[in-house]
Amino acid sequence: MSSVLDHCQALPTVRFAPGDVLLTEGDTSGKLYFLIDGEVEVIKADYQINLTADPGAIFGEISILLGLPHMATVRAVTAGSAYLAEDGNAFLQAHREIAYHLARILAQRLHSVSSYLVDLKRQFEDHASHLGIVDEVLETLVHQQAEEFTPGSDRDPNTKL
Repeated sequence: MSSVLDHCQALPTVRFAPGDVLLTEGDTSGKLYFLIDGEVEVIKADYQINLTADPGAIFGEISILLGLPHMATVRAVTAGSAYLAEDGNAFLQAHREIAYHLARILAQRLHSVSSYLVDLKRQFEDHASHLGIVDEVLETLVHQQAEEFTPGSDRDPNTKL
């Protein structure tokens, strides 16, 4: 498959300066960004969870695919640019090769998280602490299938995950 950025060249390019916010945690924008250059950080609840300068990195995908507000803030660390799909859902539906690429990225993330949780389970299986919940998390990850994707949290069934 050719580069993700090759499929985005018809999209408008946006430029950003250090400190500019591309996506805000809790907002719903429908936007999908494809990093061309520069460095951005992903911040969740005031914690930096990722820092990337990888051309072709995609931001806003989880919000679009799940129909939820953005789960994190994406902020520029350096000056840079990105392609912007204002209607990310329509863009993904019209570009199967990008949607497939994104599915592979998300599958890799799920694999990594699942592997990490299995490792935690092995390390703490004899502990009666809160880490015992790892079994429940793994079970949910393995068996969760979306009919129309309407799961809620056990703590708040009205909150979609």
